[in-house]
Amino acid sequence: MGKVTSKLQVTVPKAIADQFHIRPGDDLEWIPAADAIRVVPARSTSPALADIAARLKLFDQATERQQARQHGRRTSPAKSRGWTREELYSRGRAR
Repeated sequence: MGKVTSKLQVTVPKAIADQFHIRPGDDLEWIPAADAIRVVPARSTSPALADIAARLKLFDQATERQQARQHGRRTSPAKSRGWTREELYSRGRAR
């Protein structure tokens, strides 16, 4: 029997996960069915995500972006927000 946590997360019993090939990170569809709820493994609608080579390429691109961020390089030019960090400390306070 599955359990619901305080964050409304559900535990799928191992026997059912194995039977339906549900793995960590998989999406599940919750379908209301009268007085019951059907839980169905969501199938990828994007053919690119089903292809392992395409998924690895996307992963490599994401890894490169993350490494660039960690090394202080920006992947795109910074945009002006119209305010500075220093302004945040004095904003809304009586002087």
